[in-house]
Amino acid sequence: MAAPYPLLAVRGTQGVRLRRPTAPPEEEEEEASRIQYPISPSKFSKVCIFSQDGSLFAWCDGKCVSVLETRTGKVLHIIQKPKTTALSFSPRGSYLATWETYIVTKDVPPGTANFHLWHVKSGELVTSFVHKKLANWMPQWSEDETICSRDVNNEVMFYEVPNFKQAANRLILEKVSNCFISPGESPFKIAAYVPGSKGAPSFVRMFKYPNLNAVGAAIANKSFFKADRADVLWNKKGSAVLIITSTEVDSTGGSYYGEQGLHYLAVNGESSGVALGKKGPIYSVDWNNNSTEFCAVYGFMPAKATLFNLKCEPIFDFGTGPRNSVFFNPQGTILCIAGFGNLRGNMEFWDRSKFKLISKPQASDSTFFQWCPDGEHVVTATCAPRLRQDNGFKIWHYSGEMKKSSSISAGEELWEVGWQPFPPGVFAAKPIIQATVSVAQVEAAKPAVYRPPGARGLPPTKKLSELEPAQNMKKNAVDESNLSKSALKNKRKREAKAKAKEQQIQDSALASRSSDQRDAIAMTNYIVGGSYSQQQPTSGDDAEKEKKIKALNKKLKAIEKLKEQQKDGKELEKNQLEKLKTEENLLSELQQLQLS
Repeated sequence: MAAPYPLLAVRGTQGVRLRRPTAPPEEEEEEASRIQYPISPSKFSKVCIFSQDGSLFAWCDGKCVSVLETRTGKVLHIIQKPKTTALSFSPRGSYLATWETYIVTKDVPPGTANFHLWHVKSGELVTSFVHKKLANWMPQWSEDETICSRDVNNEVMFYEVPNFKQAANRLILEKVSNCFISPGESPFKIAAYVPGSKGAPSFVRMFKYPNLNAVGAAIANKSFFKADRADVLWNKKGSAVLIITSTEVDSTGGSYYGEQGLHYLAVNGESSGVALGKKGPIYSVDWNNNSTEFCAVYGFMPAKATLFNLKCEPIFDFGTGPRNSVFFNPQGTILCIAGFGNLRGNMEFWDRSKFKLISKPQASDSTFFQWCPDGEHVVTATCAPRLRQDNGFKIWHYSGEMKKSSSISAGEELWEVGWQPFPPGVFAAKPIIQATVSVAQVEAAKPAVYRPPGARGLPPTKKLSELEPAQNMKKNAVDESNLSKSALKNKRKREAKAKAKEQQIQDSALASRSSDQRDAIAMTNYIVGGSYSQQQPTSGDDAEKEKKIKALNKKLKAIEKLKEQQKDGKELEKNQLEKLKTEENLLSELQQLQLS
């Protein structure tokens, strides 16, 4: 039996509707006549969600919460909770949690429950609680639905399903902020994050349920001082977590957005900080579904992307570029590295097994990305309120072909899109298809970098761009992991010798040029590397002048870096924009010093 075509949920001012965008038109029309999915036209639709196996779909249209069976299109239940703003299914779809904004009025006294848990099969209310803030409202479940937890002040309460009247266990940690139950099979692990205070470090501590509060109950622990907030990501098997820590302010002054770190913690007690090859923020981290590797996008623009193993050792370097997101497909065979939001929407699809770049399409103005469960298609969307113009979504094949484009009518807005999930194994991994237009052809179509007339025809002495290619795309790239120590040492000696010879040839070519041509080439080298010189010896009397020239070069080099960051999509601060305005005066002053 052929695998089904996944549904796509679309929510906006036109209401909530379900579509099958990857199905051929004739099959989509045939199914539409067979299954009539109800459409909610209300522009007050606040939330919609699929169950984890995709068999159920729920939404709130401002009048009620509806629960639908996706196989038949039949509405199973209508829950009279019109103010619901958040929904969550349990892993097997047995329970539905709803959350409303906590308010106190004449008709709603203090202490009125705003968190409700419903039994999906019967539609009956199971229990209700008060949870005032939207943060951490969502209950945590074990994969078999035998354990459910919720955060309550400085403790986490655990219920053994179906008994929700009394907590069966509690995790008591002062100022515990978040708690995460591991996926996978029993025994289940609990990862709890506690922020630091009064000089004490923050930490993530692991426990094995139900042993939570006994002395020495923790099976693993990782502490860190620079952490005002932490995101904890379990791998699919529940054997390890990645912890992304961040501070509100960077004490070094290197970043306006604070300082971040990436840490690894396994259930066997192993822990490590992940050494990142470039300074700057951590934009995105994603586990492969095989649970043995993860990819991170990090560093000041252009950002670097690196694949790591469970020892936190780099497996592959994808180079740098304008990117801030990374996504493995559900089968773990294709990796997408992309730049959305304030970046251009460049997407790079990589064959994981061969580390080969498949395609480089561009989804401009995208604010959302998600892999389809089939592992072959993705959806990108431009959604409000992030962007209110040109709202719509596009369906892409990983080979770079755009399969479908849907735009929202003028005056309307798109708020959310999402694929229908499927259980693991429904969609098997398929052989990788290469792009119809090669990546080399796409790169060749890009405009050439401008060079002054006097410097044309000569090889540049330095890179004309900060972008670094992937490690297997560098000139004369060799897999160093297969080389012996002596072979690796000889290889690096040859590279150093070749580099010195290339520099000697360039210096000779520069010396043979006229004075004007030498100045043009030297200025090109300054623009790239920040070291302008007329290649003339200086005397001791000129020491002060050389000192001023060096200072000016340093300022101009900083301006060039800011211009590159601005070109790559980074938003500059006010003082940085003011610095850009001084470039003309600095160049004029430099020219006067060089001519004097």
